[in-house]
Amino acid sequence: MFSVVVRSGGPAARRAPGAARYPRRAGAGRPGGSEPLRAILRGSRDLAPDVRHFLFEVENVSAFPFQPGQFVSLSGDVNGKRITRAYSIASVPDGNRFEICLNRVHDGIFSPKLFAMREGDAVDIKGPVGTFGIRDAAADMVMAATGTGVAPFRSMIRHHLDTGGAGRITLVFGVRYEKTLLYRTDFEQWARDNPRFRFWPTLSRPEPDWQGRTGHVQAHVLEAVGERRDCDVYICGLKLMVDDLRRRLLELGFEKKRLIFEKYD
Repeated sequence: MFSVVVRSGGPAARRAPGAARYPRRAGAGRPGGSEPLRAILRGSRDLAPDVRHFLFEVENVSAFPFQPGQFVSLSGDVNGKRITRAYSIASVPDGNRFEICLNRVHDGIFSPKLFAMREGDAVDIKGPVGTFGIRDAAADMVMAATGTGVAPFRSMIRHHLDTGGAGRITLVFGVRYEKTLLYRTDFEQWARDNPRFRFWPTLSRPEPDWQGRTGHVQAHVLEAVGERRDCDVYICGLKLMVDDLRRRLLELGFEKKRLIFEKYD
């Protein structure tokens, strides 16, 4: 999704690779209205090969409120066409600022345009939108992500820890290579500082010197839940992973309402 968690929007938009399906919410756009806003790029940094983190500041507003787990739609003109893509917010509310991360799709339509942006450049936005987020802050949680699907969890976990949520969180984050463990430093620091948070990275193609977990996310999520069926499981990533993990958890006796998910096309 992230790709970031991405959602297409509008008649001119096309769902990007790694796109997630999100429900629409009335009133998207300017906080309290439906008109688009302008966001100025204030900084960016590479997280991994072809994955970049962006910091935007929304013009002419003092605050850009959103719920952790929501997404924002970015729009721009590409070859004479208006293109819109939606990206999950990877930060907690901070005045009029928000952060996203995304994959560069070299033959894509919109991501090369965003990767070409320089500090001070602007883009049109609408949002925030979406209902993906922590349902019960008192419940224990397992969060499972692959790739840029970890972005909404960065927002959700940070907010949960900052606001004193009672529930314990285990983040199981799966990627192919160690160099693509996005936001690793953040998650490792949060795990050191907070006994309510555990970070379980797993690699499907580890180097010989890797000492951590290996294999796919699904097996480690089952390890994390153990015999419990009273925790909530949040899943964000590739469709095959999400569908397979949901199937396994349902077979173990989990109630559907405890499985909250977003998946890529």
